[in-house]
Amino acid sequence: MRTWIVLALVGLFGSSSAEAGEAPPSGESLFTEQVEAILANSCVRCHGGDHKKGELDLSRRAPALKGGESGPAIVPGNLDESLLIEKVAAGEMPPKTPLKPEQVEALRAWVKAGAPYPREPVTPPRAGADWWSLRPIKDASPPALDAEATRWVRTPVDAFILAKLRENKLTPAPEADRSALIRRLSFDLIGLPPSPEEVARFVADADPLAYETLVDRLLASPQYGERWGRHWLDVVRFGESEGYETNMPRFNAWPYRDYVIRAFNRDTPFPQFVVEQLAADVASGGASKDWLSQAATGFLVGGTHDIVGNATIEGMRQQRVDDLDDVVTATGTAFLGLTINCARCHDHKFDPILQKDYYGFQAVFAGVNHASRAVEAADAEARREKAAAVAAELARVDQGLDEFEPVARLDADSPARPMVNPRRNVERFAPIKARMVRMTILATADPIEPCIDEFEVYTAESSPRNVALASAGGKATASSEYPGSAIHKIEHLNDGKLGNGRSWISHAPGKGVVTIAWPEPALIDRVVWGRDREEAYRDRLASQYVIEAADESGAWRVVASSLDRAAYKADAPPAAAADSGLTSEAAARRAELQKRRAELKAKLDQLGTTVSMYVGTFTQPATTHLLRRGDPMQPGAQVSPSAVAAVEPALNLSPDAPEGERRLALARWIGDPANPLPARVMVNRVWHYHFGRGIVATPSDFGFNGAAPSHPELLDWLAARYIAGGWRLKPLHRLIVLSAAYRQSSRGDAGAQAVDRENRLVWRMSPRRLEAEAVRDSILAVAGKLDPEMGGPGYNIWEKNTNYVAIYKPRGELGPDAFRRMIYQFKPRSQQDPTFGSFDCPDAALVAPRRNISTTALQALDLLNSGFIIQQSGLFAQRLADEVGADPERQVDRGFALALGRTPAPAERAAAAALIRARGTPSFCRALYNANEFVYAP
Repeated sequence: MRTWIVLALVGLFGSSSAEAGEAPPSGESLFTEQVEAILANSCVRCHGGDHKKGELDLSRRAPALKGGESGPAIVPGNLDESLLIEKVAAGEMPPKTPLKPEQVEALRAWVKAGAPYPREPVTPPRAGADWWSLRPIKDASPPALDAEATRWVRTPVDAFILAKLRENKLTPAPEADRSALIRRLSFDLIGLPPSPEEVARFVADADPLAYETLVDRLLASPQYGERWGRHWLDVVRFGESEGYETNMPRFNAWPYRDYVIRAFNRDTPFPQFVVEQLAADVASGGASKDWLSQAATGFLVGGTHDIVGNATIEGMRQQRVDDLDDVVTATGTAFLGLTINCARCHDHKFDPILQKDYYGFQAVFAGVNHASRAVEAADAEARREKAAAVAAELARVDQGLDEFEPVARLDADSPARPMVNPRRNVERFAPIKARMVRMTILATADPIEPCIDEFEVYTAESSPRNVALASAGGKATASSEYPGSAIHKIEHLNDGKLGNGRSWISHAPGKGVVTIAWPEPALIDRVVWGRDREEAYRDRLASQYVIEAADESGAWRVVASSLDRAAYKADAPPAAAADSGLTSEAAARRAELQKRRAELKAKLDQLGTTVSMYVGTFTQPATTHLLRRGDPMQPGAQVSPSAVAAVEPALNLSPDAPEGERRLALARWIGDPANPLPARVMVNRVWHYHFGRGIVATPSDFGFNGAAPSHPELLDWLAARYIAGGWRLKPLHRLIVLSAAYRQSSRGDAGAQAVDRENRLVWRMSPRRLEAEAVRDSILAVAGKLDPEMGGPGYNIWEKNTNYVAIYKPRGELGPDAFRRMIYQFKPRSQQDPTFGSFDCPDAALVAPRRNISTTALQALDLLNSGFIIQQSGLFAQRLADEVGADPERQVDRGFALALGRTPAPAERAAAAALIRARGTPSFCRALYNANEFVYAP
């Protein structure tokens, strides 16, 4: 049997049969009125342009008559020989949606009339520059309503909702009771259940503004940022591991999470929110200069990154363009609601996004690199002060330990002292009166120019003084100085500042002479020098040297040299100090000093003025080219940094624009009020999280393949209010949650269900299951164990491992360190929380503008039998015993109030008390955790 390659069709219009007594329509009119739309909507997407399945092209008449691999699909005037008609009439095509009889008749009549193509090529429908989401925002007025309808309206939002309901002959549900409203608001705005006391106060509050007061209190809560920050982290694919096969952890990615929480709590205006996430490192103004604002660029590198190197040029280039594609995708979907990434290999098939636009975006981000970056800490000045005090004490301890260093022996014929140390070396000798000291370097451990970070000369006094210090009158000279380096100068030899950044380097490989002189002769007994006291560098270390001292006459005497030191070995650990020759008291004193030194060193290490954050590094990029078919080995024309040409206002930069200016310009373009997309996208996200479904049901796709808005005028009205209100979200929340539409009960209505099964018209409040984070946080809150600590590194529920490929094995039991809100849980990719991962947590490998909502047996098993639930049920039971004693009925009442925000019905109280008596209070608590009412917002 022959395999026929035909086409998938979805008919759109009515019958082509002529009315009785009328002449049949011509082939041309059939085409223009019916057939062209059929071909455009279904056929040429697979059988036209660049995509010709089975080599069949139906976009033009000639290739259509020629046919594909299975022969002619259309034979003009001959229905029996036209495979198109055969397959469509048999219901085999389209494979999933067979045509209606009248649609088949339209095609038959057209073929019988000669199958003309008066217009060609036939192209699939797609969004143009006039697509609804790309048009300017219209500040429409709320619909006018009659007096009766106006009584239901609480905010202008309701006028839009009620007008649509009336158009469809629907009526809104009654208002929810107060206990349901406070529970709904609490979960929506802060992600936690209200306490029984809060419920009781609100229900009993006679103030007509009690609801408004509740809304304002919740919006002002710092827990609001934790709740709504988690939503944003979904949208931008935030995770704390690399992904791919190694999936190594990023333990310093958490500052971005804290930035997001703070931004929501501060109600940061959207344009600033965008600028900080795309370009905080180059944005002007104090708001972008503190360390947490600097963490905002974690958005750019928040996605997956393959850390396994690739030896081939093809592989390296592919990894690089994949990283950039991740940034383009996240930016386009999060801020614009556009699938710009679909134009990576060719022009977007559905939206007015050119391949050139995609690479214009890529050019903007071409200098972004996955890496950590050091940023000045918020308390940098305080850290500097503490570090100076610790360093001063550390110097005193070092001087105390110097007393136990062996004296240099000029006559030694075998090693009597340890080998030189890159950090610090003490040269002790018999006291000598001198006015200058000279160190002649004869060789280095590596054959390059020697380096000394500080050269000190101490007096033989009960309180030794460093007479070499420049501030004490010391003057440094040297045989030469490394040219062209501001950090390696002669004056750094005795400036009192330690580390490679303030050091001297000779200009002669392996050799050099330094001399320190001071104004008045002094009795000295020790010289201290090092290559790098901060221990960052070990190269350029003097391994062979002579140290001499001279009095006023200038007669030099050798006081120490490297001859009595052990030979230097780069990989050998520093030699432990020997106790030989020390009294027991002296040995104990040295041990005490060594212990104190270790404590001070550890403390100093924690007082750095910078913090390392996984927020990306930036370099000036090379030229960006359009890649043919997205292949990094096929570069095409040069592309300048730019945005989507079809979206106003225009943005085009020069090809050599500075890297930071590119990102800043794009951020300002996104936040421009003339750009119609961002305001619509953001208000739609807020609506989505309040009602469970956005006005546009596809929150990150406002293009042709996305859903049409259910209330387009309301969407634009909210977007206009959002911009006019300073791009702040909290007034938008208030406008929505104060509406009568939001306050509706979730009461069912069979008639409304038949008209609007998905509740797109908002005739009631749809019951919504809580996300995993809200469920876990609520369990802890009800048990009285939720730790309210905000910010900082997250808690880790995984066992430590040091494998090359990360393995995330859950800890056997979680303690109070893991009882913080779930937003602070360390979140690796490709590994879910063992209890709550089944509740549709996003993986963070991809953007997640909306979460799936599934109901599975695994969820029930996790909530019933997991170790965490059993543990928390026991803690919940202990709380009940502590608060109301052992009486089962009182425990039931308190348990219902804590977990469900209400009192139990008499039958519930009796059954629950019987359960406690038979199985214990923990079983009752576990039953409450497993109630639908517990995991659903009313």
